[in-house]
Amino acid sequence: MPREFEVRKEIQLPAKPEAVWEAVATGPGIDSWFMGRHEVDAAAKRIRFSLGEMRTEAEITAWDPPRRFAYRGEAAEDGTFDAMEFLVEAAEGGTSVLRFVHRGFAEDGWDDEYHESYAVGWEMYLHTLAELLAHFPGRFATYVTADGPESSASRDAWTKLLAALGLPAEPTAGQEVRFAVGGETVEGVLDYSTPNYAGVRTSDALYRFHERSLLGMPVAVGHHLFRPDVDEKAEIATWSKWLADALS
Repeated sequence: MPREFEVRKEIQLPAKPEAVWEAVATGPGIDSWFMGRHEVDAAAKRIRFSLGEMRTEAEITAWDPPRRFAYRGEAAEDGTFDAMEFLVEAAEGGTSVLRFVHRGFAEDGWDDEYHESYAVGWEMYLHTLAELLAHFPGRFATYVTADGPESSASRDAWTKLLAALGLPAEPTAGQEVRFAVGGETVEGVLDYSTPNYAGVRTSDALYRFHERSLLGMPVAVGHHLFRPDVDEKAEIATWSKWLADALS
């Protein structure tokens, strides 16, 4: 039987509700902090999502700019589905408070450890949303993702990943970061650091690195590139090679 779940998060964001709304309720906005590609069609009350070969569609169930945005995915044959809700409230000093809820039914066997990993993942994404609003106001990014080799589905691969970024085994957010990829040098700051995630912010990108051994999956990247005319296929190839070299 599918298992019911609910994840609730609250975060203060450095932007007015109108800017937060643009980030959480438009396709280009969502692409700039979350994973995948999104198309929001308010008139048709539909939101479409794509990531690699995956394609899903959801019904917009609440549309009240700039206060409330919600949508619910179609239920699968086994009854599983996802539903998201974003509640935005103005706060002092031109900031906002976002209250986020992700609920639904997950596949049977989705134990507490998996649920905790999922909840922690949302903390990283909402942090990335805050970074977007603070450092890239009014700008949109191209999302690029790539997976490491299958051998990186083990915990020890994360230490190799950090070393490839020029970081120690236990890095601290705020550290300067400098590493090479595709013949170019990346220089920025470690804006996010946990045992499962590393985030590097530069003047034109939010680089995101994911440790996924708990899910039996390899290390992956999910970057938001604010440069114009991003060649997505070339970027995927570059980062796939970088991961293979770093984690071999």
